[in-house]
Amino acid sequence: MSTPGTPTPPVVRTERVGSTLLITLDRPEARNAVNAATATALAAALDALEADPTLRAGVLTGEGGTFSAGMDLKAALRGESPEVEGRGFGGLTEARPDKPLIAAVEGFAMGGGFELALACDLIVAAEDARFGLPEVRRGLIAAGGGVIRLPERVPHHLAMELLLTGDPVDGRRAGELGLANRVTPKGQAVAEALRLAERVAENAPLALAAVKRVVRAAEGACEEEAFAFQRGEMKTLMASDDVREGMTAFAERRPARWTGR
Repeated sequence: MSTPGTPTPPVVRTERVGSTLLITLDRPEARNAVNAATATALAAALDALEADPTLRAGVLTGEGGTFSAGMDLKAALRGESPEVEGRGFGGLTEARPDKPLIAAVEGFAMGGGFELALACDLIVAAEDARFGLPEVRRGLIAAGGGVIRLPERVPHHLAMELLLTGDPVDGRRAGELGLANRVTPKGQAVAEALRLAERVAENAPLALAAVKRVVRAAEGACEEEAFAFQRGEMKTLMASDDVREGMTAFAERRPARWTGR
């Protein structure tokens, strides 16, 4: 507890690492559980990522060897909401950021914490991380995207087992199921996620954003609708400076210098 006149410590910290914004949930005393302040701060951090043209990707992690224990139940009992209007749980699960976002998971990613990871584009997990959606044990469902997204990421019956039992899986098993892109030794998830972010950031920012929009538009759409949306994205890309730069860089056998225009 802070004393009068002492600034309240931030519940979400941000740090620039190259062209990546490292976003850290910083409530280790509560296992980085999400309360109203955390949700608002995380939404603000994502806005900062989107607004800075020199940032190409984000990495989301948690302080103290834990990603996030999910919703702060004590805060919820006090009437606090862990959601941001129009952006869902933690200000992320229903948001639509254009820039790639990578979850770096150490320790627990439980309930809403798992849902924050599922809302990211890529997941890097320590081998001893723990992923679970235990909401059914509390009379709830994983309504922050877990029930919707998990069956899209793993085979139906495996998703249903996790959703209906509430049992967790470790990082190694998450990798086997295809939930994690990379599995690392304990303590190495952030470093690997930052390397992956820099690899992603080598590519054209307009194209990366277009990939995300097309993938989202194709979810639940028929092929005709998906291709129609994609044609609009391709028309925009073909008129961009980045496409000309990409082709010129290829012809000149040099790295591209992207401007995002």
